[in-house]
Amino acid sequence: MNFSEVFKHTNQLCRVSPDGKYLATCVQYRLVVRDVSSLQILHLYTCLDQVTCMEWSSDSQFILCAMYKRALVQVWSLEQPDWHCKIDEGSAGLVSSRWSPDGRHILNTTEFHLRVTVWSLCSKSVSYIKYPKACQKGLDFSRDGRYVALAERRDCKDHVSVFVCDDWQLLRHFETDTQDLAGVEWSPNGCVLAVWDTCLEYRVLLYSLDGRLLSTYSAYEWCLGIKSIAWSASSQFLAIGSYDEKVRILNHITWKKLIEFEHPATVSNSKAVVYKEMERRHVGGCDDLTLHHQITLGGSLFNTQSKYEICPLPVQIPVVKPDSDRANPKVGISSMAFSVDSRYLATKNDNMPSCVWVWDIQRLRLLAVLEQTAPVRCFQWDPRRPRLALCTGSSKLYIWSPAGCISVPVPVEE
Repeated sequence: MNFSEVFKHTNQLCRVSPDGKYLATCVQYRLVVRDVSSLQILHLYTCLDQVTCMEWSSDSQFILCAMYKRALVQVWSLEQPDWHCKIDEGSAGLVSSRWSPDGRHILNTTEFHLRVTVWSLCSKSVSYIKYPKACQKGLDFSRDGRYVALAERRDCKDHVSVFVCDDWQLLRHFETDTQDLAGVEWSPNGCVLAVWDTCLEYRVLLYSLDGRLLSTYSAYEWCLGIKSIAWSASSQFLAIGSYDEKVRILNHITWKKLIEFEHPATVSNSKAVVYKEMERRHVGGCDDLTLHHQITLGGSLFNTQSKYEICPLPVQIPVVKPDSDRANPKVGISSMAFSVDSRYLATKNDNMPSCVWVWDIQRLRLLAVLEQTAPVRCFQWDPRRPRLALCTGSSKLYIWSPAGCISVPVPVEE
């Protein structure tokens, strides 16, 4: 694996364009665009303030830079570097800014979620959508970019409005049977809209495009409920992660539970492989040449190296006891993701923060557990093949595939 030199960035604003040709980074108020193949700077833009959010348009022709403190959005063009656009929300404020799927409209959410403003770069027209609800995931576009679903709160009741993205006209509006709607998400094929309730109520509702209720699922009552959901790329499975440390898979035919995956403290399944990260410190030589070489590279005399070892079963998984007296306890399934072929599902249980669990959906069983030396920050699947990358905030990148695991040291400046 090859690595480039280190590039500066702020607020973790570093994005590869959707077509894979450009790399955009933000350093304070400057936007730097590089060519991915040569890493040479192609464009350098200066924003009016420090950038809070940066996002590419779907066709990689424009870059959105939002400055929430000043309620400003600036848009830059790669084809016409002299062209630029500035959107000022003024006293209404700004808490969120994002592209529409066509890459020619920008959706801004004002402070206190008073409204969503749709700005057109082509016609310079403005549309307003009222009553957006402040929730975990209140707005979601269908994968084909034709529709957008918006969670709303009217007269102390939850509603969902479906708009057509071509002209932003209302297609469907319906009330949902939720106490306090927490999010909406389209299936990848755009046929089903999943709506889930607050964590105090275990309830998932599945609606068709025309607003018909297809099914309702609830696993239990009187306990903390849903923490995360994830659709498979094929739209055949809906994974529901709960505070009870279990993942439930629903099928797309009957919308009934297909299987229930537990995250036990002791892994004894003989068909599962437990990979444990082992670290060791390599002490450098004491001669002047070695010392000079390490200082020149900015390295340490003690270099930490790691590798995976396969642990004999049973294996005891380290568990962190959550603080029950505090809100949002660190327990339950907070992160889930299906592989691109829908064959595998990766999950993370918050009270086992250093582990990632990989499940085989075809055989409906646990396939592997990756136990790290530090809590896992995030993980993501390769968009082309079943390969999982994860990081822990250290100077290493970890990659899992059905063939095994590797730990890759990333060269960084000390």
